[in-house]
Amino acid sequence: MEELSPGVSTPSRKPVLTGSARKIKDNAADWHNFILKWERLNDDGYTIANQIVNLTLSKASVKETDITIECDDTSVSHQLANTAGPNKELEDKCTDLLAILDKMTHLVSKMERLSATTKGVCDLQKFQQGESEAATTLFQTWPTSRFDEVSSKILESYKQELALKETIVQEIAHTSNADLSMVYLSCWLYQPYIGDSTKLLLESMLLETGHRLL
Repeated sequence: MEELSPGVSTPSRKPVLTGSARKIKDNAADWHNFILKWERLNDDGYTIANQIVNLTLSKASVKETDITIECDDTSVSHQLANTAGPNKELEDKCTDLLAILDKMTHLVSKMERLSATTKGVCDLQKFQQGESEAATTLFQTWPTSRFDEVSSKILESYKQELALKETIVQEIAHTSNADLSMVYLSCWLYQPYIGDSTKLLLESMLLETGHRLL
């Protein structure tokens, strides 16, 4: 998917938009672009997490082998020299993964502000038009309140996914169990809290606001 520019309108039923409609359409483009950035971060994070798992399992395998070796002074020195490199590399990869998580956290904070802005626009529209006119459509078929509902649902999905990723980052370098490591990697890659329903909500909003055409 390509990034959408909030300031440039794609062909729609209302090519010139002002006020609430303009802001809602810009917000829809921002949602799309934030989610694109999230997906890039998710891919980068998965690559790093996979490297962490490989290093951790390799380190565990070396420890198991060392148990069977009689440790005199020479072998101990050799062992320390061999493990220093992998330990430093593992620390570096963990730092890299934390940096990815920080960027994801910052992105979710932006999503929270975006959702709050959308709610504010919807509340203003309701205040200006009154209860009886609150269901007036700004674009095609959605009442104004629908944008608030959709934004809130999308935000909740990403907040839950962020919480899962925080757990994975805390645990992934501390397990030598291969099966558990694979579970962590699968959860990171496939993002169970961001399902098809979340993606459908975004696409529906883009279609409603004219960023997507039938």
